[in-house]
Amino acid sequence: MGNESHDFLPELGAQEGPQPGPSWARPNWLNEVVESGEDLVQALDPTQMRLAVAQAAKSAGKQLDGKALEKASDDSNRAMMLVRTFRVRGHLAADLDPLGLTLREIPEDLTLAGHGFEGEENLEVFVGGVFGFGWVTIGELYSALRQTYCGKVGLEYMHISDLKERRFLQDRFETPEETIQFTDEGKKAILAAVIRGEQYEKFLGKKYVGTKRFGLDGGESMIPALEAVIKYGGQMGVREIIYGMAHRGRLNVLANVMAKPYKVIFHEFQGGSANPDDVGGSGDVKYHLGTSTDREFDGISVHMSLVPNPSHLEAVNPVVLGKARAQQAIRDDLKKHEQVLPVLIHGDAAFAGQGIVWECFGLSGIRGYNTGGCLHFVINNQIGFTTSPKFARSSPYPSDVAKGVQAPILHVNGDDPEAVTFACKLAIEYRHTFGRDIVIDMWCYRRFGHNEGDEPSFTQPLMYKEIGQHPKVSKLYSDRLLQEGVIDDAYADGLIDEFTARLEEDFEAAKSYKPNEADWFGGRWAGLSKPADPETARRNVDTALGKKLFDSLGRTLTTVPEDIQIHKTLGRVLDAKRKMFETGEGFDWATGEALAFGSLVTEGYGVRLSGQDSGRGTFSQRHAIWTDQNDERKYVPLATLPHGKFEVYDSILSEYGVLGFEYGFAMADPKTLVMWEAQFGDFANGAQIMIDQFIASGEVKWLRANGLVLLLPHGYEGQGPEHSSARLERFLQLCANDNIQVCNITTPANYFHVLRRQMLRPFRKPLVIMTPKSLLRHPLAKSDAREFVGDTHFMRIKSDMKEIADEKVKRLVLCSGKVAYDLMERRDKEGLEDVSIVRIEQLYPFPGEPLAARIERMPNLEQIVWCQEEPKNNGAWFFVDRLIEEAASAAGKDGMRPCYAGREVAASPATGFASRHQVQQEALVTIALGLADGGAAARGDCT
Repeated sequence: MGNESHDFLPELGAQEGPQPGPSWARPNWLNEVVESGEDLVQALDPTQMRLAVAQAAKSAGKQLDGKALEKASDDSNRAMMLVRTFRVRGHLAADLDPLGLTLREIPEDLTLAGHGFEGEENLEVFVGGVFGFGWVTIGELYSALRQTYCGKVGLEYMHISDLKERRFLQDRFETPEETIQFTDEGKKAILAAVIRGEQYEKFLGKKYVGTKRFGLDGGESMIPALEAVIKYGGQMGVREIIYGMAHRGRLNVLANVMAKPYKVIFHEFQGGSANPDDVGGSGDVKYHLGTSTDREFDGISVHMSLVPNPSHLEAVNPVVLGKARAQQAIRDDLKKHEQVLPVLIHGDAAFAGQGIVWECFGLSGIRGYNTGGCLHFVINNQIGFTTSPKFARSSPYPSDVAKGVQAPILHVNGDDPEAVTFACKLAIEYRHTFGRDIVIDMWCYRRFGHNEGDEPSFTQPLMYKEIGQHPKVSKLYSDRLLQEGVIDDAYADGLIDEFTARLEEDFEAAKSYKPNEADWFGGRWAGLSKPADPETARRNVDTALGKKLFDSLGRTLTTVPEDIQIHKTLGRVLDAKRKMFETGEGFDWATGEALAFGSLVTEGYGVRLSGQDSGRGTFSQRHAIWTDQNDERKYVPLATLPHGKFEVYDSILSEYGVLGFEYGFAMADPKTLVMWEAQFGDFANGAQIMIDQFIASGEVKWLRANGLVLLLPHGYEGQGPEHSSARLERFLQLCANDNIQVCNITTPANYFHVLRRQMLRPFRKPLVIMTPKSLLRHPLAKSDAREFVGDTHFMRIKSDMKEIADEKVKRLVLCSGKVAYDLMERRDKEGLEDVSIVRIEQLYPFPGEPLAARIERMPNLEQIVWCQEEPKNNGAWFFVDRLIEEAASAAGKDGMRPCYAGREVAASPATGFASRHQVQQEALVTIALGLADGGAAARGDCT
């Protein structure tokens, strides 16, 4: 998709554009008029075929009339159906399996007999330009079809509805000068790359016996193929390639494609760190690590990066796509998508089995997520860990999922490195031309087990018996080049000796190698750093606005262009906003958020918000996009601001894929506030892998800082389990080593400040915010204009809204989020004068120092209560319990432990009955304020 959209409607007739309505409802749906024999489907109309054959016969000096013309037309019709069948199904008879174990009988419809031509090889038929033939014998035509569609490359492309795309692939495949052809020098370069791949694995196996390396053994043809992507991509304008891949062959790609120094990898094999000792971090196994480098082909330099990944095999996919999108934005490449190319390398079992693969395909043509096409390379080992394909998928190929977005698929025999390289060359050309995803399915094998210590013959004895006697790719290819006269007997051995000597030299150098710098604050990250101190680094950040900017943003947010007809309810919303700015009072959550977004854009930052229904907001609160009620034109007020860029996208209905995409975007661009919003907080469950493996641990494992913000609607209003809890407890359980920030904020101004703080500090940490639902319009959850300007800033704890003298306080109720207002309203109704309610707005890093200072000011304090809406086994209780005790101790209240007031333990996050919810809510508030024990409706030990 070269632009921001792509239409998949079928194209019928001679017209190039999509036709309205379903194909079966149109009278001409069988008569797709195609030029140059694209498959002459007009042949389905006997009259058209007779005319075509008669004209061709006349031009060729053939005398055809009457029955002869009728028969010639029928012969041409059947010949064209033969051609079409090969174009659709020829891949089923292609020579793809290097081991020859896959039973691939020629389907009947790919035989001459299946089309009524048995014994008629010498019959001459008219085919209108197919393979350059006008008139051709059936035998010649059949031979050309078999050679083209049933060789070492099998092409699936007839599921694509776009006529231009089919023609493009067909022309490249069927035209002799476009098919697999390389110069002698090109063939030598391919052989050299294959040998590097093989000898590298052999060297590692010899030097590090039994050590896991997840070698590429059996799939070495991928090395020259990926180099072809760099070379031909560079010629077409690619200046940056972003790779993502799992374990298989990763170390080989790092060394022989990414040019990571061999000595560095050997150093890691010997137990050394990938980073200097003083950097810190936990590190990760070597086959999870990434790198970045530059390589030059034909005088064109291409920057490449391999994104680090966890053992969740395909989880890195959306991260790569998000990073690619960000780099395209940075390079001003979002219209053509020429300069930045995402490449994803998959295993066959994972490609077929992991749902995230489809989620990424689903993103491929969506506005805001389109990267102009991703090149997918499947290392098809024809086996998972120990699982055979028939148990690993329900489709013939692992790549069948790609048909859902009409991506073309090139199946190729991994024992033919020229064929694999050709496939990559064609793939990059297709992607450059049409801006769409394409898949290369390289059939190969895994010479050893899942890892080098595994015994695969336990479960696949026949396959591994064949593998044991199967010659290596370099042997097959060098023999072929020897036979062609491209190389002599000593050429391959010379390459092997030369490369092995280099590896030995680097092996010795690895013993004294010491990494001298980490690579995490270069490029666009220059000027940012790791916070020197987790506590003080978060203070004194100037996030307030000047009055002039504040007023200017108010006008932007409330001015409706004359040519936009907005919804009447939105008109009332904007009237209320104008009143806020006129009076300086009553600013709600959405307005505080918009002020944060607008001010950052005005200061030159980017702001990107995505999620399900984020434009309007799940709760009709945001209205970042105004829709004209007459013609549905869109107007985005914040996008009219100068200096920075504001983007808001309603995402596809995906959590895993979209959150991974936004993490990747934030990884590449620390100068954009990147936010992902869940429709309801608990929906983040669908993206738990991204949260656990990337957001919470990516910095400590891989030294990859990230400033992504998660907005997770949270609050108990009796709407059932999934619409109540964002699973706060899960995020708190992940907190350690100053890795993320977790907030549960209660005022629009504090939300405004935390968003601005996220960008204005000299470091980046992921930020998780439990955003409200009912508080979006709660009369107490408002802020005044003075809280956004002057010397205001984010408050990690918020004092009581009611002024109570510190010396009067006997009971201190600590809480976070919406329950604070329930507590305040009930406390004031009961006339309690010795109860203070303090909100913990930031739960991690826990504000122990300011909390201790607050407690110290209460000389007569007798009891500290932690109140929460969530069940006792959920929420923040088990996280804050000892931290509150430590703060009390620091305040001179030794031995004062908080007690709990909240719901009883529960397997479900919340009840689905509004009446039961209300009883529980009233009970936990009652307990927290010391008015009663709450009975069975809630749990408390604060009496």
